[in-house]
Order: sequence, then C-alpha cells, then structure tokens
Amino acid sequence: MDTSDIKKGVKLMQDGQPYVVVDFQFVKPGKGQAFTRTKMKNLLHGGIIERNIRSGEKLEEADAEERTMTYIYPEGDAFVFMDPSGEQVSVPATAVGDDSGFLQDGASVQVTIFRGNPISVVLPSHIIVQITETEPGVKGDTATNVTKGAVIATGAAVQVPLFINTGDWVKVDTRTRAYVERAKAP
Repeated sequence: MDTSDIKKGVKLMQDGQPYVVVDFQFVKPGKGQAFTRTKMKNLLHGGIIERNIRSGEKLEEADAEERTMTYIYPEGDAFVFMDPSGEQVSVPATAVGDDSGFLQDGASVQVTIFRGNPISVVLPSHIIVQITETEPGVKGDTATNVTKGAVIATGAAVQVPLFINTGDWVKVDTRTRAYVERAKAP
C-alpha cells in the first residue's frame, strides 16, 4: 500500500496494531520531502494517534473486514450476531462496550473482524425504541429545554423532554445517546 492510497476509513497496520484512518492531510512544505499527516484510531482499544508518513513510504494494509450482521441474542459475557449466509459469530462484550444498551433483536450492525476475531461493533446511527420507565412531566414546565431521565426497552438510560411518558416511542441517536424526536411504533 502506498501513501497516495491513504484516505478516511482505510485500515492499516502501525507498530503491529490495526488502525483506521480518521483524518488525513497531504503536506508539501517549501523545503524537504512531502508527507501525509494522519490521525488514526486503534481498532483494538480505541486509542487515537497522530503520525506523519513520508511520501513514497510503503504501508501494510490491515487484515480487517467489515461485515453487516444481525443481532440475535446475548450469551453469557458475549453477544451473538448472524451474517446473511447464516454463520453465527459470538462477539465478546468488551468489543461491544457501552453500546450493548442499544442492541435490539434483529438490528443490523457493522462488525469489524481482524484476523478472524470480531473486535468492534458499530450500531446504526439511530434506533426507534419504546420508553419503559420515566417520571411523569410537570404540567406547565415548558419554558426551557428541560429534560428528565428515562429507561428505554433495551435497558439504556437516556435524557428525554418532559412531555415524553412511559410507553411512548422515541428515536434515539446511538452515537450521542441523545433523544432526537418522537416516533411511531414500528
């Protein structure tokens, strides 16, 4: 792989670890050799590093693949996903992390597999889910954007506006864990 192949989303090896390029910039100084300034996220533990890669330098592509899979069920300290061909993959809870609170049965997710092992799961950006528990709102308190705590059907806690009640369906952004809008039941 050559430095000209660097772009957002490219997976490559650095110091024996798999990384994905988050941001990059080609720099041609007045003096000296041109280089590419990169910001990369470690696929195994999520740390971010910044590296300057000289033009013409050869890079090793990471043996990581993205697969679209469907969430089936939890199993001990892992979660089971199935790909379209019917193969089931058990993903450790550490790879799913805090996002496990937003996993819904039948949800389509992106699973990153590195050297045959699942290492991360990316949820859809938004989910539609029912509120299972929240305090009733105070009548007349609508002057500001006041929120209250609520628990959604998947078990995660989110902040919702005062007018949302138990049993309502809402759209939640899984990246920011924020309420987006009311929604119709699927």
